[in-house]
Amino acid sequence: MVKEMVSRSLESEPEHICGPHCLGPLTFHKEVVGALVSLSQGARRADRTGVTFRHGLVFSSRTVRPQERVHLRVELCKLTWHGAMRVGFTNVLPIARALPSLAIPDLTDLPGHWAAPVPETCCLPGSELEFWVSNGGTVYFRSANSRKNSRKHKLLKGVDLSRPLWAMIDVYGQTCSVLLLGSEKKEFLGNQKSCPAPQRRSSCSALQRHTLLNIDNHVNVRQICDDSHDSYLLPRPATKQTSDCESVEDCAVCMSQKACISLQCGHQCLCLQCATRVIQEFGNCPLCRQNIKSFLQTK
Repeated sequence: MVKEMVSRSLESEPEHICGPHCLGPLTFHKEVVGALVSLSQGARRADRTGVTFRHGLVFSSRTVRPQERVHLRVELCKLTWHGAMRVGFTNVLPIARALPSLAIPDLTDLPGHWAAPVPETCCLPGSELEFWVSNGGTVYFRSANSRKNSRKHKLLKGVDLSRPLWAMIDVYGQTCSVLLLGSEKKEFLGNQKSCPAPQRRSSCSALQRHTLLNIDNHVNVRQICDDSHDSYLLPRPATKQTSDCESVEDCAVCMSQKACISLQCGHQCLCLQCATRVIQEFGNCPLCRQNIKSFLQTK
């Protein structure tokens, strides 16, 4: 029974790397959540439901590396409680089981778990923060709303780096909802970043895609990426995409804007702002990983 639980945990998030600067998808672990946690937006948003301040534990879907900065945004708060979310790491493999109600002290009293509280002033609605463990085993966090003027704060030290680590977040106290925005690891030759989680491939054929999308109306990618103005116009598609090809209502990257960009592969899965960023940094469709050569904006 234990072997089956471990196997299920390991197989719940398939490995995926889309390039040398990609850290792979990063979401919350779908099988290991607190008793009152509800996941949404592709397992990137965690909401603590109910009328209590506890039972809000979540873990990363994959292991994270030293110096890999996990980026979060606080979505909702309830100021009737004292204290805010706790962040940290564990080298204990997350498996489907009944979790304790609190990270501190329920988990931190056990070997292989490290967590510390984030100040309430840094966890107001709309606040963004990033936390990471250094190569020396010290956990830091910093406000990500304004990186230029923010400095890192030490939360704790003594994390064991000899074993793989998973990020651990307790949606605790005033913090009722958090959104996982991804992660980034700074390197000498360029930063590595997480990418959108891979989705089920579209079942439509190349012929269907060509029929559904008027390729001649697609905008050249280089033209869009080089345009520094906001007033450029994108041509509208001659026909609408049908249900045979996958599309999503919300952007697969930011999860907050409407997906209004159709790619040449047939997927409508990005907002205009994220489309430019994805093309510049990855160059692949976040759903099927085909190269992006052109795209068009839909209504």
